Amino acid sequence: MVYRGHVKGGVVVFDSPVTLPDGAEVRVELLPAEAEGPLLDEQGRTLGQKLMKYAGRAVGLPEDAAGQHDHYLYGTPKR
Repeated sequence: MVYRGHVKGGVVVFDSPVTLPDGAEVRVELLPAEAEGPLLDEQGRTLGQKLMKYAGRAVGLPEDAAGQHDHYLYGTPKR
Protein backbone atom coordinates (compact mmCIF):
# COMPACT_ATOMS: atom_id res chain seq x y z
CA MET A 1 0.00 0.00 0.00
CA VAL A 2 1.29 3.49 -0.85
CA TYR A 3 0.32 6.59 1.14
CA ARG A 4 1.21 10.10 0.05
CA GLY A 5 2.16 12.90 2.38
CA HIS A 6 4.60 15.71 3.06
CA VAL A 7 7.13 16.72 5.70
CA LYS A 8 6.12 19.35 8.24
CA GLY A 9 8.56 20.30 10.97
CA GLY A 10 10.66 17.21 10.28
CA VAL A 11 7.70 14.83 10.65
CA VAL A 12 5.94 12.95 7.84
CA VAL A 13 2.27 13.99 7.68
CA PHE A 14 -0.06 11.94 5.49
CA ASP A 15 -2.31 13.77 3.02
CA SER A 16 -5.33 11.74 4.15
CA PRO A 17 -6.04 10.04 7.49
CA VAL A 18 -4.15 6.76 7.86
CA THR A 19 -4.25 4.29 10.74
CA LEU A 20 -1.19 2.05 10.87
CA PRO A 21 -0.68 -0.68 13.46
CA ASP A 22 2.04 -0.19 16.07
CA GLY A 23 5.26 -1.84 14.99
CA ALA A 24 4.38 -1.79 11.29
CA GLU A 25 7.50 -1.59 9.14
CA VAL A 26 7.41 1.33 6.72
CA ARG A 27 9.68 2.76 4.05
CA VAL A 28 9.86 6.50 3.34
CA GLU A 29 10.95 7.40 -0.18
CA LEU A 30 11.75 10.99 -1.09
CA LEU A 31 10.12 11.93 -4.40
CA PRO A 32 11.85 14.32 -6.81
CA ALA A 33 10.55 17.87 -6.93
CA GLU A 34 8.10 18.34 -9.76
CA ALA A 35 9.72 21.47 -11.18
CA GLU A 36 13.49 21.09 -10.87
CA GLY A 37 14.16 23.27 -13.88
CA PRO A 38 12.52 24.94 -16.84
CA LEU A 39 10.15 22.92 -18.99
CA LEU A 40 11.76 22.00 -22.29
CA ASP A 41 10.25 20.96 -25.61
CA GLU A 42 11.39 18.04 -27.76
CA GLN A 43 14.37 20.07 -29.03
CA GLY A 44 15.44 21.09 -25.51
CA ARG A 45 14.23 24.71 -25.84
CA THR A 46 12.39 26.76 -23.22
CA LEU A 47 9.27 28.76 -24.05
CA GLY A 48 11.34 31.96 -23.93
CA GLN A 49 13.80 30.56 -26.47
CA LYS A 50 10.96 29.54 -28.77
CA LEU A 51 9.39 33.02 -28.56
CA MET A 52 12.66 34.81 -29.40
CA LYS A 53 11.93 34.35 -33.11
CA TYR A 54 9.25 37.04 -32.67
CA ALA A 55 11.48 39.52 -30.84
CA GLY A 56 11.85 42.82 -32.72
CA ARG A 57 9.24 41.91 -35.34
CA ALA A 58 6.55 44.44 -34.39
CA VAL A 59 6.51 47.58 -36.53
CA GLY A 60 4.75 50.94 -36.17
CA LEU A 61 4.56 50.94 -32.38
CA PRO A 62 5.00 54.05 -30.22
CA GLU A 63 8.44 54.44 -28.61
CA ASP A 64 6.98 53.90 -25.15
CA ALA A 65 4.92 50.81 -26.09
CA ALA A 66 6.88 48.47 -23.83
CA GLY A 67 6.57 50.65 -20.75
CA GLN A 68 3.00 51.76 -21.41
CA HIS A 69 1.53 48.56 -22.86
CA ASP A 70 -1.47 48.66 -20.47
CA HIS A 71 -2.33 52.10 -21.82
CA TYR A 72 -2.18 50.98 -25.44
CA LEU A 73 -3.87 47.61 -24.89
CA TYR A 74 -6.51 48.47 -22.31
CA GLY A 75 -6.76 52.27 -22.26
CA THR A 76 -5.49 52.74 -18.70
CA PRO A 77 -3.87 56.08 -17.86
CA LYS A 78 -0.18 56.39 -18.69
CA ARG A 79 2.19 56.03 -15.73
